[in-house]
Amino acid sequence: MDFDLENPLTISHDIHSDSVTSLFSIESDHMPSENYFQTLQAGDFDISIRREAIASISQLCCNSDKFLSYLAVNYLDRFLSCQEKLFQQPKPWIIKLLAISCVSLAAKMKKTDFSILDFQSDGGIIFDTRTIERMEFLILGALKWRMRSITPFSFILFFISLFKLEDPPLRQALKARATQIIFKTQNDMKLLVFKPSIIAASGLLFASHELFPMQSPCFKKALSNCSNVNKVTLLQCYNCMQDSTVDEYDSVLEMVSSSVTPANVFDQTFSSSAESGRTTVTSITTLKLERDIKRRKISEYCKDHHDRVVQINFSSDPELLRPS
Repeated sequence: MDFDLENPLTISHDIHSDSVTSLFSIESDHMPSENYFQTLQAGDFDISIRREAIASISQLCCNSDKFLSYLAVNYLDRFLSCQEKLFQQPKPWIIKLLAISCVSLAAKMKKTDFSILDFQSDGGIIFDTRTIERMEFLILGALKWRMRSITPFSFILFFISLFKLEDPPLRQALKARATQIIFKTQNDMKLLVFKPSIIAASGLLFASHELFPMQSPCFKKALSNCSNVNKVTLLQCYNCMQDSTVDEYDSVLEMVSSSVTPANVFDQTFSSSAESGRTTVTSITTLKLERDIKRRKISEYCKDHHDRVVQINFSSDPELLRPS
């Protein structure tokens, strides 16, 4: 059965069905262990290992669907969170093998066409299929075979339904911008403590503040009134997202159509230099001014349209995974 990050349980596509309740009840099973962030923050676990593995995943997925990379990083964090001792001082080839295996598992889940050789075209150690499969089984065991990850994308449509947006282009614009924000902030370790649903709600709140500033307070109230959303946690996550994206106000939506939507208005007003004819960002002050202009334009448009262990070991010797 195909795996869709927006509908991981494949029970029902009805956003008001019992499947949504099930998502909220089991989302914590698809998060890293509770002390993972504290371990990274305290330096008990070398954060550069995570950073290097994510960089490898990004490189391996550079020509693929962004959801593939997101799923692979989800597997990575969940695995590292319960295998910290194993990766205290790993050799570089182990980190690369882990990244390849996470991507390979994600590709299999999403039924994405891929080749192991394509994943290793950058040179260096070439891992054979058997070595990769052995690492994959270690990951599967550590994750208790819970590979249909519940991610923020599983909650976006449900939360959007609370906003009562009638215009489909506006709903698509909000979903696409929130998706973009979630992609951009995944690598920020501060977000590891938040449940997928909270990340989804925060991403939508962030996007609504950008796209529909006049309606944003209503959206915030709708999210806060949801029984599955903790108001304090929501604002904490929202603030983390703000910190993470302060320098990333590039394009709003690459996923919406070319029809007249808030995305087009946003893009058309983006920092065009009259003298050079090229898009430039010269300072944070300029960037904030441009963002205000975008918000006003989008607000005008909106008014016109009525408003988240099996203990694995390498037989006590990770060297057993060394490729022959």
